[in-house]
Amino acid sequence: MNGEVIILTGPPAAGKTTVAALLASSASVPTVHLTTDLFYRSIRTGFVLPFLPEAQRQNEVVVEAIVGTVATFARGGYDVVVDGIVGPWFLPPFRAAAEHDHLAMSYVVLRPDLDTTLSRARERVGELKDVDAITGLHGAFERLGDLEDHAIDTGDLDAQQTTVAVRRVLASGKYRLR
Repeated sequence: MNGEVIILTGPPAAGKTTVAALLASSASVPTVHLTTDLFYRSIRTGFVLPFLPEAQRQNEVVVEAIVGTVATFARGGYDVVVDGIVGPWFLPPFRAAAEHDHLAMSYVVLRPDLDTTLSRARERVGELKDVDAITGLHGAFERLGDLEDHAIDTGDLDAQQTTVAVRRVLASGKYRLR
């Protein structure tokens, strides 16, 4: 039996990593918390900041590696919580893997308002703090098109409240990618 895949995404400082860890560690079935940042950090020579236009090819390769890893865990029966910046522009390979391997895949966007996002980013240690980059990525998640109903406003929620909200929407099945 295949595991389910939950793509938990949003702009930097939206709470993805904290919420993904809470979801995975409290799961009732074997679950993997896959942090996409680790794939980028694995590039030791030739790394390009992923939000720069010249990172396009790098990002495609990294997403391919992430999708392969996600599919391997899910085919092995693990639920997988994917934690990272996975905008709609990166979804085609995920959708293809879901179709090929018959995987249930949900897409959840944590989207606090920009002021909250920037405030949270200032408090983080060792993470992206570039205001222009954060603002640009936040803007990219404001334009979700037909996935707009996959966003949760988390500006007034703490990590526990956000986790409860994510569990609720996942249980509803409305955030599944078709």
